[in-house]
Amino acid sequence: MARTVWYPGHMAKGTRKLNELVSKLDVIVEVRDSRAPASTSSPLIKSLAKIKPVIHVLSRKDLADNEGLNLWLSKLKHTYSADLRKREGLSNIKRAILNFKPAHREVRVAVIGIPNVGKSLLLNSLISKSNAQVGNIPGITKSVSWYKNDDSKMLIVDSPGILDPHAEEGAHLILSWLGCAKAEIVGGFENAALKLIEFLCAKNFHAFIPVEFENETPVEILQLIGKKYGCLISGGRIDFELAGRKFIEAFSSGRLGKICLELPNEERVIDFNKNVGAANIV
Repeated sequence: MARTVWYPGHMAKGTRKLNELVSKLDVIVEVRDSRAPASTSSPLIKSLAKIKPVIHVLSRKDLADNEGLNLWLSKLKHTYSADLRKREGLSNIKRAILNFKPAHREVRVAVIGIPNVGKSLLLNSLISKSNAQVGNIPGITKSVSWYKNDDSKMLIVDSPGILDPHAEEGAHLILSWLGCAKAEIVGGFENAALKLIEFLCAKNFHAFIPVEFENETPVEILQLIGKKYGCLISGGRIDFELAGRKFIEAFSSGRLGKICLELPNEERVIDFNKNVGAANIV
């Protein structure tokens, strides 16, 4: 059975520290991936949103389908899209944060999100690279890394990427497709790729599968992908794990096109728990 939990010690520690310091914050900035805003939400956000206001940042807007992204922007309150690598959308995010600045001091902000959604990119964009850590702030939890931005109007705390240890396998599969979770926790790249192929076929997203096919099974399609990417082993057979990795990497990087994997209030199109089949063919 695939391992569906990846929750290292630093994630548990980060969760505890966020819960300790939340009362000292003015606003929380949560980063999600524009291609799957529901699946990439932080497991802490519901509880934190009951205590402090939240600004949502949908990163990697350059990799998301524009129509789907606009649906999410109209669905979620206080939400901004951004291409953090190009710093596009950053000014809007800064203005939204400063709306919560008290008159007598800087605004205190926590940047949170699951791994690899662009949280560190946003943090680095909000502060100057030359800025050193501020250190312990009087009256605020110790051993937390705080940073000031260039004009000292923001005091920002970083946090480790935190996944939900209780999430079901389907959620981890979607995260593995986006590079936000390790493929090992869903049975490896081969299994993740087979599920992705099944998903794309069910959604009629055939353009995101980099080979021509008609009625082939997911296993046969992955074999074609392996041939295309030169994933050969002795005897001319396909290395399906390598083929799966190269396919997932091409998909997650956006080389296969812009996409939204989910839309607001959309029902799941495949059963993630169903066995697609092992790729043990010659």
